Amino acid sequence: MSESSRSNLPPLSLHVPEPQFRPGDEAEFVSIEVLAAGITPRPDSAADAGTMRDLAYGLVRVLDDEGTAVGPWNPRLSPDLLRRILRSMALTRAFDERMFRAQRQGKTSFYMKSTGEEAVAVAATYALDREDMCFPSYRQQGILIARDWPIVDMMNQIYSNRADRLKGRQLPIMYSTREGAFFSISGNLATQYPQAVGWAMASAAKGDTRIAATWCGEGSTAEGDFHSACMFATVYRAPVIMNVVNNQWAISSFAGFAGGEATTFAARAVGYGIAGLRVDGNDPLAVYAATAWAAERARTNKGPTLIEHFTYRAEGHSTSDDPGAYRSADEATKWPLGDPIARLKNHLIGLGEWDEERHAAQDRELAEMVKAAQKEAEKNGILGHGLHQPFDTMFEDVFEEMPWHLVEQRDQMRAERAAAGI
Repeated sequence: MSESSRSNLPPLSLHVPEPQFRPGDEAEFVSIEVLAAGITPRPDSAADAGTMRDLAYGLVRVLDDEGTAVGPWNPRLSPDLLRRILRSMALTRAFDERMFRAQRQGKTSFYMKSTGEEAVAVAATYALDREDMCFPSYRQQGILIARDWPIVDMMNQIYSNRADRLKGRQLPIMYSTREGAFFSISGNLATQYPQAVGWAMASAAKGDTRIAATWCGEGSTAEGDFHSACMFATVYRAPVIMNVVNNQWAISSFAGFAGGEATTFAARAVGYGIAGLRVDGNDPLAVYAATAWAAERARTNKGPTLIEHFTYRAEGHSTSDDPGAYRSADEATKWPLGDPIARLKNHLIGLGEWDEERHAAQDRELAEMVKAAQKEAEKNGILGHGLHQPFDTMFEDVFEEMPWHLVEQRDQMRAERAAAGI
């Protein structure tokens, strides 16, 4: 094109994403299309990924505005299982409240709550087998709680005390337990995605029946690790469920910076030929149903599924974050998909299987349970109050067999400490 013809064109410009609301604005989520519950079709779990592209742009919902379970995705769970899911979500919230308070009291350095997102971890975990391997991000403490992992053990890790199974080496809330099929949390975002795909590939190569599930935030889908994992998952049809928790915000930047303005995050699946679902992340029944569908698909060698959980981070990113500095103060109350605990509670009440009195009693019971667990954990110490782990442990648990130079350094340290009388 000649210079003269270019002179008639407007100058190029960049689009810089900007959230709808800033501090001081009134939040109105009128741009969000909330599809009616029950209208999204449910394909056979063995269907070809190419036949279900519309699901990546829709919204799987089971609970309607009256709390009734409707449509083809209704998992038809028993009242007992629904109550267990409700209890695990409520316990997760009570745990979060107590540990948040502990951080504010200076008993630990850091904490991250999952308020409003409990269904993403808890309901999904109930749809998996106990031995399926989970590769979480840092806001899925509900996985361990749904698997009845001792909350005292979780608190010991948060306090980095003498009973901490990780010996104070991990940032608080970055749990790890092989027995709980819960892979080590990493502060480096999206690293768990290729790890989960690799584990799933290994499980298939060995002829095992266990699958993997992994979680990341919507911002992490911009990381190279996410896309590498998708490529390996689709090429080898890895038996893995890849969960994207779209809670609208990274620590202080909204979903648009990860591509959320252009399309859905479930649409990432389309380009890779992966089955993709976009799910109401505040609907525990929808989360359960989508995860069970994806698990069946993975377990029958039909390949991976990417699930976008459309939800909202009700509070700060962490105890280091002030959301009031970058978003509207009333966003959480205006979020159109409600609260997952309240929605499941109302569903059970509608079935005649629960009531407000029992719910209030359960909240009191769980609050007392968490308070007692905190007292038990604090008997082992809290962060910053003395040395809880012997110096020797800094040399351990890196190599299967400690190499000679570390043995030499350890022995030298012991000798010097003994000579100094410490």
